[in-house]
Amino acid sequence: MDATTEVGTSSALVDETAAAIRARIMSGDIPIGAQLRQAELAKTLGVSRTPVREALRQLQAGGLIEVVPNRGAVVRVPAPWEVREAYEVRAELEGLACVRAVDRISRDTLDELRATNELLRPGDAPPNPASHAANDRFHTLIHQIAGNERLAKVIREINEAFPRNVSALVLQDNPRHRVDNFAEHARILDALAAEDAATARHEMQSHVLSAGEQLARWYERRSATILLRRS
Repeated sequence: MDATTEVGTSSALVDETAAAIRARIMSGDIPIGAQLRQAELAKTLGVSRTPVREALRQLQAGGLIEVVPNRGAVVRVPAPWEVREAYEVRAELEGLACVRAVDRISRDTLDELRATNELLRPGDAPPNPASHAANDRFHTLIHQIAGNERLAKVIREINEAFPRNVSALVLQDNPRHRVDNFAEHARILDALAAEDAATARHEMQSHVLSAGEQLARWYERRSATILLRRS
């Protein structure tokens, strides 16, 4: 193996390691605020410390982790303003997806969206992984119907900037938010069924901004808790 191949292989291993760590953070297996120990990660992922160290640098450059004095690398808690800015952009993009979906949606897809939202109907039992998956599925279906892969890709990138399990925690911890979430989806569905693009856009934008505000407030509370622990 020549030097160029070795460099390429090493770079690929670092990228794979970074992707594996990122996936664990996104799923909540490694929670925000958690310390990232190189030895433990290397053992878990079956690699040496070198690709882990380089992967952590890569993730730090991307803003997913930070280095804290006396603690080392930890999963970074997003600032509330970052969440609000991201969701402001996401609201516009998802509103556009609704506008495009109005001309493309079929009766079968409307039925699928309704069935998906029914899984989110508030009840006595707390939300579970299936209901969180249904929440994501509701939005993803609309992105697919919109028929613009670049639009869907940018929305995914915004979503993947923050651990997805946190959105589930926000719904789990706030019964009122669960009621609002279901009702907002229902209004979006009504507008899509009526082929009312302007209302569909407005309802989706309002829905996403509301979700972003709930998420930002959750991070505000989480940030305060972590600061108290460090003090």
